[in-house]
Amino acid sequence: MAPNPETLKRKISDISRAAEERDAERRAKTLGLPYANLKKTPVSIEAVRVVSEEDARKAEVVGVQVANHDLALAVANPKSPEAEALIRGLKDKEYVPRIFVASRSGIAEAWHLYEFVPKTTHDITGKVEITKQHMEELAERLSTLVAVKKELEGLDFKAVSTTRVLETVLAGAFATRTSDIHFEAEEAAARVRYRVDGILHDVATSIPLKNYESVISRLKLLSGMKINIHSEAQDGRFTVGLSGKDVEMRVSVIPSEFGETIVMRILDPDAISVSMAELGLRPDDLAIVEGELKRPNGLILNTGPTGSGKTTTLYAFLQTISTPEVKIITVEDPIEYHVKGIEQTQVDPEVGYTFAKGLRAIVRQDPDAILVGEIRDFETADIALEAALTGHLVLSTLHTNDAVGAVPRFVDLGVKPESIGPALSLVIAQRLVRKLCLNCRKAVPMDGALKANIDKFLNDLPARVDRAPYGAPTLFQAVGCEKCSNIGYRGRVGIFEFFKGGPDLEEIILERVSEAAMRGLAKRQGMVMMQQDGILKTLIGLTTFEEVESVTGPIEWK
Repeated sequence: MAPNPETLKRKISDISRAAEERDAERRAKTLGLPYANLKKTPVSIEAVRVVSEEDARKAEVVGVQVANHDLALAVANPKSPEAEALIRGLKDKEYVPRIFVASRSGIAEAWHLYEFVPKTTHDITGKVEITKQHMEELAERLSTLVAVKKELEGLDFKAVSTTRVLETVLAGAFATRTSDIHFEAEEAAARVRYRVDGILHDVATSIPLKNYESVISRLKLLSGMKINIHSEAQDGRFTVGLSGKDVEMRVSVIPSEFGETIVMRILDPDAISVSMAELGLRPDDLAIVEGELKRPNGLILNTGPTGSGKTTTLYAFLQTISTPEVKIITVEDPIEYHVKGIEQTQVDPEVGYTFAKGLRAIVRQDPDAILVGEIRDFETADIALEAALTGHLVLSTLHTNDAVGAVPRFVDLGVKPESIGPALSLVIAQRLVRKLCLNCRKAVPMDGALKANIDKFLNDLPARVDRAPYGAPTLFQAVGCEKCSNIGYRGRVGIFEFFKGGPDLEEIILERVSEAAMRGLAKRQGMVMMQQDGILKTLIGLTTFEEVESVTGPIEWK
C-alpha cells in the first residue's frame, strides 16, 4: 500500500530538518557559541516581541527568552552584517544579548509567533472576552449540534481567522451544554468533537491542518503553555469572560502521530449551582443526607469513577451548609469551581502541599467542615478519619465501584479497622444516566412478563421507599428532535446508593472486613442499590432501562 502523500511529505521534511539541525550544531561549535534546537526549546512571546518581525526576518533571528534586559537570541548566522547590526542595536537599548546558533528552519518556524504578538501592550494570555450580544447571537444560531457542525463545516478556512474558528467552537460548546471539547489531529485534516451528556459527537471533521495548528497555537498561548514545544504533554487553563460570569477552561495537550491533540474541560460555574433535590435524590435518600449534614462531625464519602458527578454532588452538599456561621475549607486537585463563601486551596506537589499536608494544615485553621478532593493514600485517609473524630464534618471522594467497597478500600490503604467505624457516617456511590428529552420521548407498551417483573421489583423494595410515584409506571423510549439535537436525551441525572455508618458498622468491621459482610449489613439497612434507583427513575419516565444498564450492567429481574 502506497503511503499517503501528506505522510510522505512530512517524513521527508523531518529528515531534512534533522540534517539542518546537525549542520547548525556544527556551525555553533565552530563559532564557539551555544546551539539551540528551537523545536525543543520554549520560545517566549515576550522575547519574540523585543525584535520587530521585519528586523527579525531581515537578520534571520528570533528572541527566545527574556528576563529584565537579558535576552536569549537565536541567530542563523551571527557573522552576517544584518545580525551584527541588530545585536549592536539591542545593546544600545541596554539589552544584554546571549547569542545561540539555530537552524534557519527553526527560526522561520518561530516567526509564526508574531501572529500572537499584540499591536498594543496588554495581557496576551489568560482570558477570552465574548460580549453578551455576540454570545447571544451565536448561541441562538448554534443551539444544536447539527447547527454547530453546519457552521464549522461551512467556514472558508482560506479566508477565516483563527479567532473566528475558536470563537465559533467555544460559543457552540456553551450553547449545547458541552462538558469537554476535543481537538484531534488526523492524517489529512483535523476534527473537533463535543462531549455532551457523557457522549462524544463530531462537530467538525475536515479542518485543514494549517488552520488547526493556528488554533492549537492560540489555545496554548491562552493557556500559558510553551507555544513552540510540540513533543511534550502540557497542561494549562484560561478564562472565557461571559456576561455575568467567568467560565474556566482546563486545557490538556499531548503529542500524537499527526500533530497535537487538545482536550478542554469546560468548568461552568452554573454546573454546580445545583440543589440537592436537583441531583436526583429520592425523598428518602434526601432525608438521609440532610440528617448527616446536620451532624457536627463525621466522614461522608462519595465514590464512583471519574466523570460520575461526585464533585457536583459534594459541592451541592457544601452549599447547603454554607452560612456565615460555618467555616468551610477545601483542599483540591485542581480547584475546578470557585465557590463564594468557601476557602479553597489547591495541592502543589512541587512545594510539598499534598492532600495529606494540606488536610493537616487545614485542621489547624479551625474549620467546621472540610472538603478533601480525593483520598488516595494512607496518610490522607488517616488524617481525614482523625479529623472526623475530632469535631469536623469531612467530605471526600474515594475510587470504589460501589458504596460497600469503601471500608475494604480503607483497609487496603493501611487504615486500622477500628479507626473506620466510629468516624464513617455515610458512603454514597453514584453514576450519571442521560435523561430523556421531555419534548420528544415516546411512551412504549409494556408486555405482561415485564409488568410482572416490575410489580415484584416494587414489592421487594425496602419499606422506606414511597411506592406512590410508581403506582402506574409508564415506560418511554428516546426519539430525537431539534431541542435535543436529534439524540433523544437531554441532560443527565444521578443514580445513587447509600451505605450508612453507625454502631452496626463498627461492630461488623471489628469482626470481619469484607465486601460480603458489608453487603449483608447494607441489606439489613434497607439499601436501595444504584441499579434499583435507576429502575425507579425509568418507571417515572426520566430515563430508560438501556441507560441504566449502560452504567450498572444488565438488569437481572428476580
